Amino acid sequence: MKVGLLIAGLFFAGLTTTATADEAAANNITEAGVVKIEWQAPEKYRDVRSATENRAVYRQRVFEALTKSLDKNASKLLKSGEKLELVVTDLDLAGDVLPTFGAATVNEIRVVKQIYPPRISFSYRVLEGEQVIMVGSENLRDMGFMDHTSMNDSDSLRYEKAMLEAWLRKTVVPKA
Repeated sequence: MKVGLLIAGLFFAGLTTTATADEAAANNITEAGVVKIEWQAPEKYRDVRSATENRAVYRQRVFEALTKSLDKNASKLLKSGEKLELVVTDLDLAGDVLPTFGAATVNEIRVVKQIYPPRISFSYRVLEGEQVIMVGSENLRDMGFMDHTSMNDSDSLRYEKAMLEAWLRKTVVPKA
């Protein structure tokens, strides 16, 4: 009897864990302040992989962090009443996840080198109330990403955040 209850409990715990991961994967829209991002078909993105974390959970954490960072900058740069909406179709984080081949860990590691630049493809629009005041699409790639961000920064998404901030300052702010 106890074995049956134990098995049923483990089965239910597995379903609960799966449901949580599935819910995170299904939520492909992130919002923070003046920024709203729809992440289209994230399972097909070039590289949003963690070396050690569940893929869906890591992806959602990355999406939320990039949204909050973009909002932090957009809130300062956009005029009052303006909102920024993006539809992301591809994301490739700086670096590449490589196997360790029996090194001290069984996990993979993300190796960041100049040959693995961050990339992101998206369409965007800037709204003032309900009125669209700017639209466009971008295929950003920062080939010099290691040259203009602080190497002392411990933020694992510093290159992607810097690339999006530079785009916002260069493209959106002058035209909005």
